[in-house]
Amino acid sequence: MRAFLVRMPSGGRYWTVIDDKYVVEPVADQYLRELRFGRDRAESTTKAYAESVSLYLRWCSGTGREWRTAARDFGLFMVWLKYTPARLGTVVMGPGAAPVRGESRINKILTAVRGFLVFAVVAKEAESWVMEQLYEVADIRDLPLVAQGESSALRQRLRARHHVHEPETVVDRATDAEIVAMFRVCRSARDRLIVLLLARSGLRRGEAAGLRRSDLHLLPDNSVHGCRILGAHLHVVRRENPNGAWAKSRYGRAVPLDFLTVRALDLYLIERGRLAAAVACDFLLVNLFRKPLGAPLSVDAVNELFETLSRRAGLDRTVTPHQGRHGFASNLADAGAMLDEIQVLMGHASPTSSQPYLHPSAERLRAAVERVPSPRELMEELR
Repeated sequence: MRAFLVRMPSGGRYWTVIDDKYVVEPVADQYLRELRFGRDRAESTTKAYAESVSLYLRWCSGTGREWRTAARDFGLFMVWLKYTPARLGTVVMGPGAAPVRGESRINKILTAVRGFLVFAVVAKEAESWVMEQLYEVADIRDLPLVAQGESSALRQRLRARHHVHEPETVVDRATDAEIVAMFRVCRSARDRLIVLLLARSGLRRGEAAGLRRSDLHLLPDNSVHGCRILGAHLHVVRRENPNGAWAKSRYGRAVPLDFLTVRALDLYLIERGRLAAAVACDFLLVNLFRKPLGAPLSVDAVNELFETLSRRAGLDRTVTPHQGRHGFASNLADAGAMLDEIQVLMGHASPTSSQPYLHPSAERLRAAVERVPSPRELMEELR
């Protein structure tokens, strides 16, 4: 079993699961099509889910289990995931054996497989008792406070039975010094623009790679575009893109652009105009130095760029595109932006989604303490 990319006659694409004879697994295919087109999820999401479901089906086939009833042995599947490589080879288990997948990866696979099995139950392709193997009844007290809501009432929920404990990790922000260092070692106007789009405008990498030239409104008065927003800005729009780029939110948003980003745009468009192969392409970011020239830049190319720039700048770590987005949100907060402003600029559905992106600097924390007035009586006693 393996994941396989399907191209629809309409141009839409999604990932499914096939066996060694290229026969599609019908229930998995229904689930993945529903995920892609019914629930409007990204193509990359169906790819990740197809890979996860294919691992589950491969485990079932290799151990002689029927996938519709194998949920009762989910614990064994978790052990198999930990030690069995994607390309089957020598599997080493026991004390001292090195796992081939980490906790986070295993949990993501379990999430996808649970979704597949729930879909099978709803579609009458699996018995209802499978749900009892996947979930147990719990209350909300073990959820983070931001997820519990303001009501003090104790509410029940379904909690996944199988979960690997993950060590707590905090996504750090890219510092201004790191962004400046990366900016300075860029070798093209395009690369400098990409750095600024993520670090000064807070775009996700998929949003940046999916920008069209028509999404840019750079005039002081944009009524010529039929747009009521004043000043230079860009529009983030979810649409199907041949390079796989995808805007996470189904709701579009306008992102104001500062002088540095507008200036970088001007320089890039001059650079882009010298490439004849890019003239007919409506995508903003295109391949300038690798084939196919003039084609839309891929999402993976953004990751590769940040890795290269981090290494070229001599940084102590590899700065990721998402850390640039975190830096943008933190800089907004440091500059006094309100949480609802940060929420809209980041494209989040609620203010609580923006909170994990805020990383106050040590200077801002000290300033916050020093802003608190001291009681006059206490100060007199200390004197």
